[in-house]
Amino acid sequence: MLDGYEMYDLTQPWSGDTPAWPTYDNPKVWYEKSLDTEKVNGQKIEFMNHTGTHLDGEKHFVGSGRDIEEVPLEELVNDAVIADISDKVGDYDVYTSEMIEDVVDVEEGDILFIHTGYQKYAWHREEADPHKFFCKHPGPNMEFAEWCREKNLNYLILDCGSADHPMNTIIRDVRPELADEAADHLGVDDLDEIFPPEGYQLMHTELFPEGIIHVENALVPEELLNERLQIGTFPWRFRGGESSVSRVVAFKEK
Repeated sequence: MLDGYEMYDLTQPWSGDTPAWPTYDNPKVWYEKSLDTEKVNGQKIEFMNHTGTHLDGEKHFVGSGRDIEEVPLEELVNDAVIADISDKVGDYDVYTSEMIEDVVDVEEGDILFIHTGYQKYAWHREEADPHKFFCKHPGPNMEFAEWCREKNLNYLILDCGSADHPMNTIIRDVRPELADEAADHLGVDDLDEIFPPEGYQLMHTELFPEGIIHVENALVPEELLNERLQIGTFPWRFRGGESSVSRVVAFKEK
């Protein structure tokens, strides 16, 4: 099966300990039936779609957008490039299209995986740090979103908590002490100078209407950094779904 290709899992493990996006409920997993009583194990799960590695669908931000079922396999499995910018960015930094193009050649219609390096702070890793993973990771501004449109990217994949800069999300409001820290790091008195209100969560609001969606909370092995290959994202066939927990796989020719 798949002769000539190596497969790589780009997905976080998923369990009752996997954190959801901040302000969302964390998952609950329990046994509704168990071997000791019913002679069969049967689990029940309650969780937000935005838990662990997941595909944000258009319907997450666009009322008339496609649901998860409507995203075709031909779009979900396609040519991809993995851009390693981990040595260019740190806490609260803003990344640019130039940083991406410095390390890889991005072609029109590509799936683009942005490796910020913040996957090392994910919940299951030795250096787990939810503040860094969800609240301090680097992110883009409007320049980057416009570049994504110009490239007509297929979709994006991120190795951190959001495709948006954390200070362009609800994090800025719920963690004001971190907003002050970020403003000081970025050298501005007011974060509106970099992230104006009209561009709030721009990687969602600007790109989803164009059909450019994204996967968040993914990971990638070091040997695939700056490589061109194929990637497949496999969500549920979720009719009406605004987003979906997903398995993400890279396929590299041997």
